[in-house]
Order: sequence, then structure tokens, then C-alpha cells
Amino acid sequence: MNNPVLAMVLAGGEGKRLYPLTADRAKPAVPFGGNYRLIDFVLSNLINAKYLKVVVLTQYKSHSLNRHIDQTWNLSAQLGNYITPVPAQMNRGPRWFSGSADAIYQNLNLIRDERPDFVVVFGADHVYHMDPAQMVKAHKESGFGVTVAGVRVPKEQASEFGVIQSKNGIKIDSFLEKPTNVEGLSSDPDKILASMGNYVFSTEALINAVVKDSAIESSQHDLGGDVIPMMVEEQNAGVYDFSQNQVPGSTEHDKHYWRDVGTLDSYYEAHMDLVSVHPRFNLFNNSWPIYSWRPPLPPAKFVFDEANRRGQALDSMISPGVIISGATVRRSIISPGVKIESGAVVENCVVLDNVYIGQGAKLRHAIIDKDVVISPGTIMGMDPEVDAQRFTTSQQGVIVIGKGKKV
Repeated sequence: MNNPVLAMVLAGGEGKRLYPLTADRAKPAVPFGGNYRLIDFVLSNLINAKYLKVVVLTQYKSHSLNRHIDQTWNLSAQLGNYITPVPAQMNRGPRWFSGSADAIYQNLNLIRDERPDFVVVFGADHVYHMDPAQMVKAHKESGFGVTVAGVRVPKEQASEFGVIQSKNGIKIDSFLEKPTNVEGLSSDPDKILASMGNYVFSTEALINAVVKDSAIESSQHDLGGDVIPMMVEEQNAGVYDFSQNQVPGSTEHDKHYWRDVGTLDSYYEAHMDLVSVHPRFNLFNNSWPIYSWRPPLPPAKFVFDEANRRGQALDSMISPGVIISGATVRRSIISPGVKIESGAVVENCVVLDNVYIGQGAKLRHAIIDKDVVISPGTIMGMDPEVDAQRFTTSQQGVIVIGKGKKV
């Protein structure tokens, strides 16, 4: 069978900035939005585009990620389709991956086995809708060795990204890694074009680039930091503006949404985007679904209809298996299996699976990881100084409780 496209998903990062959510799981395995894991977004985009040969390159703390892929992403082997995790196999000697380019270099056998015309290389920890097939089409038409997806972000955020500069909007003229001072787009001076960490390579160009990079001792062997600048210098790199991507079912309000959830604050803010009245990211787009595995749980249950003991949730997303017993939830994401007891108030929170919140507890601006027990009467999120002494807090003061803790 003709195999024009192989997808490689880079899922080996440590995710230090998401600690303690990444204390014992890889960043792409971090739960998101009640029913999902972060990796489900990139895999759903690829599957919706009918790219059905996908390898997921893993490394750190990959057990829960591997288990989730095995549970969720079973494609038809009879048709030659697969999504498979590939741990570091040390094909090039007794060493781990030293960067994203090295991860591909150490797994060139996967590319040679499939013999694709193009290799789609996407990151595993962003929240977005995208049709990769439109980017592949643009890459074919460009004739470049690599095409880099760029998203428009405010110019003041340039120091957080690799910045793409292109005079004609097709060829990349320069690629600047986290610059402190950069000009905005000519068509939109307040924005810059930031790399999304998504690439389409012509197969021969990718193999040549990572082999060449592997021999450079001073290289960090990173795609964004080393390989892409090298190909830009060779005038062999094009840009794909994410604003050109048209996802079926998207509206003017929610299209072109993209979030890098690499920090606790960006992870929290992405969840708050979901519970707005008109969410910027639309999980209800049935024309471009996000797939995941869901446990066999009953529907959410709200009990007691008394003046001071009413089970209710307002401007929130409530998952299966949740019991809200005489408690109030506002502007929060409540994941499967959570129980919230009478008199408790949960506001502006992200609550992950199987958390227990006791009677009278008051929680605000918090991320609560799986299997946490919040004792009756606990108060958090009311006094920033007290919270900082008691809990892990983000730069913007969001409280984070690690997995399995008792508070």
C-alpha cells in the first residue's frame, strides 16, 4: 500500500514547569478538560485528517501515557493502521534522547520501514483544533524541505517562543529562538508569528537534516533550536500560517484557538477558557471530535434541593460519575468520580479524577490532582499569603495540590 504520510508525535519532555502535575506522569499524559489527556488533542487532529500511521516517541515517566494510548487508540491492524508508543530504544548507543532531533535520529528505522513521502512531526502537549492535511498540502506545493506551522501571538510574548520571520509569507527568512526584541508582522504589527512546534518534512530532507545535526558536537539536537535554523540558513524552510487552517465545524469565535499549556498558569487559563459562556475552544464541535477513553461511570448526580443545601453547578463542566451533594460549584471543571459534600463551595477550580471534597470546604483558584482528599472545613484560595505558606502556588497564585495528597 502507498504510505505517503507518517506522523511522529514528540511526547518525551519532562514537563518540569507543570510540576507537581508531572511528578509521576509525562506531560502529554496530564488530564485536561475532564475527560481527556493532553495527547488526545494532537492524536485526534491526526486521526480526523485520516493520518492513520502514528508513532509516539516517549521517554520520561511514560507508563500512564503508554497505558492511555493502549487503552484508547486502537486502530485496525488488518488495514495497516496504528498508533503506537515508542520508548527510547538506544539504537545509537547506551543513551537517552538528548533532544527532539535526536529522538528522530535514533528512530530513523521507523521512517525507513514505512518509506513515506512526508513525515508530520507534531508536539504532544498543546490544546487546539487543526487539520494537518491542509498543512501537508501547502508543504507539497511549496517545494521546501520543511514547513513550520506558525500561530499569531501578541508581540510581547515573543520571548516565550521561536519566532518566524517571512517577507512573503511562504519562505522563512529567519528563525529567532525566544528573542527579547522583534518587529511585528507587516500586516499585523502587534502580533508575531510563533512556531507551534508542528512541522511537515519531506522525508529525504528530514533524514539528511537529523543525520547532519547528529554530527555537530555543539548542537543541542533540538528541532526548533538547531535543525530548523539550519534549514532556514539553507533556504529550505517554509512557513504555514495557522490562521489559514479551516477546521470543519469551527466558528469565527472559536477557530484558530491554540494554547501551549506548558506552565501551571497556562494550563489553568486554558481550563477557564472552557467554562466561559462562549468558549474560545469548542469541545462541542462534532465535526472535528476529540477522542479519548472514558471510564464506565454513571451520569453526574446533583442531590438535595434545600435553601442552604442545594447541589448545583453554574458555568461549569461536570463529568460522569460526579456526585455534588448539597454543594455549589462555579466556573470549574469537575473530572470523573469526584464527590463534593454538603456546604462545600468550589469556585474557579480544576478538579481531576476521584477527588473527595469534604463538608464545608471552600476552594478557589486551585488545581486539584487525582485522588486528593480535601478534609471537611478546609479553606484555600482566600488569602494568598497563607496559601503560599501552605501549598504549591503558580506565578499567578493558583494553588496546586499534587496527586494523592490529603489536605
